[in-house]
Amino acid sequence: MAGGVLSFPLTSFHDDGSLAPDGFRAHVAARIATAPGAVFPACGTGEFFSLDEDEYRTVVTIAVEEAAGRVPVVAGVGYGWAQAARFARIAEDAGADALLVLPHYLVAAPQDGLVAQLEQLAARTRLPLIAYQRGQVAFTASSLRRIAAIPGVIGLKDGHSDLDRLQRLTLAAPEGFLFFNGASTAEIQARAYATVGVPAYSSAVHAFAPEVANAFFAALRDADDKTVERLLRDFYVPLVELRDRVPGYAVSLVKAAARLRGQPVGPVRAPLTDPSAADLAELTTLLATGLDLVGAAL
Repeated sequence: MAGGVLSFPLTSFHDDGSLAPDGFRAHVAARIATAPGAVFPACGTGEFFSLDEDEYRTVVTIAVEEAAGRVPVVAGVGYGWAQAARFARIAEDAGADALLVLPHYLVAAPQDGLVAQLEQLAARTRLPLIAYQRGQVAFTASSLRRIAAIPGVIGLKDGHSDLDRLQRLTLAAPEGFLFFNGASTAEIQARAYATVGVPAYSSAVHAFAPEVANAFFAALRDADDKTVERLLRDFYVPLVELRDRVPGYAVSLVKAAARLRGQPVGPVRAPLTDPSAADLAELTTLLATGLDLVGAAL
């Protein structure tokens, strides 16, 4: 999975909010065609929290069919362990390769509870688990050792961007345990994460501009600092500044950008909202700039 960016496809909806399977199939097929390291359907960018179980089954099944064994398919699961296990069984039946365990719902929990959440889920699925620490989920080095010892738990995605804590976690982990940079707009911090031993990262930009995402990945891999810094300065940093204006823009801006590229992803579902006209105009200009930087067209 470190051989390319980790792609988090968007879940397609019709204008009335209903699931659009054909739109999702076209979208995920286009992502897979650009050779990501793995595809992660029905995760945060894919609005997992808004899907019912039948919709989830459809989304994961389509992703598996389109991947056709070319790249790993890692499906999102979440809520408490009992509900997460229901989604895990669906993902197993659909043919997913692994599961990303999204942060549990609402409540803060002690370390023993965070470990027990993964123990309970691991006991109920045959699929490998990748824990996702973000929001109210943050593992200590001691807890990391405990979850790494759970059969089936193979890795950790980090969304806190606390590099001191993350370095402690990587040093505490056994050999072969996987780590992923899951920061919002992970490219911003990709170089910093790599210095603590975490080169693999997720890319929301891959959902709407794989040309930019792959060019950045190649420049980072090749230590082409000039290209990395040009893309950060002229595209990624302005994108983050726009994203941070409104809660939920981390998903709805990505969907809006995909629509600008002709991707049939539709609107976001409430409680998210689509970007304002002014923000959409700014996004259009920024997207054109990013594509121009890598020799692509809107």
